[in-house]
Amino acid sequence: MLGISRTTRTTVVSTLQRGISRGSPHHRLGGCLLCPNTTTDTTQWPRFQSTAAQADDDTNNNTSSTRLSTEDAEMIRFPTKDGEGKPVLLNAKEHAVGYLSKILNARVYDAAQETELQHAKNLSAQLQNKVFLKREDTQQVFSFKIRGAYNRMAHLTKDQLASGVVACSAGNHAQGVAMSARMLGCRAVIVMPLATPTIKVNAVRVHGGPTVEVRLFGNNYDEAAAEAKRLKHEEAMTLIHPFDDPYVIAGQGTIGMEILKECVTQPLDAIFVCCGGGGMLAGIAAYVKRVRPTVKVIGVEAEDAAGMTASLREGRVVTLPGVGLFADGAAVKTVGTETFRVCNKLVDDMITVNTDQICNAIKLSYNDARVVLEPAGALGVAGLKKYVEDNEITGQTLVAITSGANMDFDRLRFVSERADGSEKTLAVTIPEEPGSFRALYSLIWPRNVTEFSYRFDTDDRAHVFVSFQPVKNIEHDFEAVMDSLQENGFGCLDLSENELAKVHIRHLAGGRAHADHERIFRFDFPESPGALQRFLLSLDFHWNVSLFHYRNHGDDFGRVLVGLQVPETCDKNLNNFLRTLGYQYVEETNNAAYTSFLRHKDSVDSTTPSDTTSD
Repeated sequence: MLGISRTTRTTVVSTLQRGISRGSPHHRLGGCLLCPNTTTDTTQWPRFQSTAAQADDDTNNNTSSTRLSTEDAEMIRFPTKDGEGKPVLLNAKEHAVGYLSKILNARVYDAAQETELQHAKNLSAQLQNKVFLKREDTQQVFSFKIRGAYNRMAHLTKDQLASGVVACSAGNHAQGVAMSARMLGCRAVIVMPLATPTIKVNAVRVHGGPTVEVRLFGNNYDEAAAEAKRLKHEEAMTLIHPFDDPYVIAGQGTIGMEILKECVTQPLDAIFVCCGGGGMLAGIAAYVKRVRPTVKVIGVEAEDAAGMTASLREGRVVTLPGVGLFADGAAVKTVGTETFRVCNKLVDDMITVNTDQICNAIKLSYNDARVVLEPAGALGVAGLKKYVEDNEITGQTLVAITSGANMDFDRLRFVSERADGSEKTLAVTIPEEPGSFRALYSLIWPRNVTEFSYRFDTDDRAHVFVSFQPVKNIEHDFEAVMDSLQENGFGCLDLSENELAKVHIRHLAGGRAHADHERIFRFDFPESPGALQRFLLSLDFHWNVSLFHYRNHGDDFGRVLVGLQVPETCDKNLNNFLRTLGYQYVEETNNAAYTSFLRHKDSVDSTTPSDTTSD
């Protein structure tokens, strides 16, 4: 079929078979290593080295042994349109970094499963590319880490297993080592910082069983790592490194092998890989660039923990002064020496993403896979989306690794708050006069308003904090809204990328105000499209609105806090208005939270016998 001579075919096949361990699923690779994609220009297909297993068995940064002369290299002939064979050298020395044999022989499938390459239909439609998710979050420990940990431990000698292993981790690597120790029947000590959440400590104990000891030590990762190194030297235990180990790298490299097997009959343009210390990125690149080098391998890091990006830029391993902890599963100050060597030679590009982009990726992944990824586990999806949008790419086939789903439940509120990438935020200045508040809202309508905060400031102007979703299919819709506001005399400031505004100011907007005769009410109304507008239109009265706060939390009821300046002579009219309004309410004028934080001490009180509620 490929036009390979009998001698050449026998040599290549026998070489590959030597790299397949007994009982492994690698025999299912079929034509992955040699069969070109029939839809791709065959002149662009990769060159493979004839002595792949032998040449790639060098992981000591000495690649000179893999260099073959043109005369020694075997050739494979791909058929061309005119029927002539197109000779392609089986000598991809530029992609030989010493891992093909180790990946083909990786002992991962006793502990790990071959995960699904799931078509992300919603994300594909949104980005106008064919997007697949490599579901490493479905492993038994909910992350890819079991591959490298088990492969490393399965290659230990009997004496090494008898002496036990030690690892330092507060996350997924700890669970992988614990499960591997249970399966191999060896002692393991997992050192975790004292502040490690209980849920993670318990997860390690559950996966590990009686042979695994969790030792809480130190106030941070560095102190815990020092304790692990002490155990290694003083008790002759084997340290299982989370990323900078050839067997760990090879174990993670089986992910790339599975992706290429699934894509052997279809195009594949790029793979987006989460990067912390670089073990998975190096392993996938080592296999993919050796077997199908036209496929781009792109690493993705959190922008506040971009150690590999900095190292590749400098051409040497760089230690970051500090790292952000939101994507804690990939928060590494110093990448590995070996992972850097491989990535420096093979990785096509690095992308960094911010916290909001990671949260948005968690939401997008949930829409397709119905899984809540941890922040580090969503880095691949976040990087893919950013890469497509920045480069205006359409019609390509792209894969993102969903690398983990060990999400701390307490983080969900923050993720939900920041996940909506379509939300835009403005600070708007309006004149303090009747009708201004409603006029402002009418200029934003019919766009979905997700947040509206206003507090009386002075007699001549007021400041409003508003968030809304621009119309997706209208180009520059957000800019058009800003222009419309300014044309109508409303000054506005874009706060969409302002971290202070998103984290703090949105919760503090307003504060105390000198508003005489102020009455405070909480209203509930059924949440539905246009519900906030209907509520505003129903507030048809002549009293001054001194406070207004609304935030869409995804509940079935919208909740609004409203302050009205109502003179005592208007109490009867107010009560009649509230009864006919039709919304459930609670008066909070005497609530200690309001009097402590929102009411100025010199304000003239409204006379209210007690807080009231609707029936």
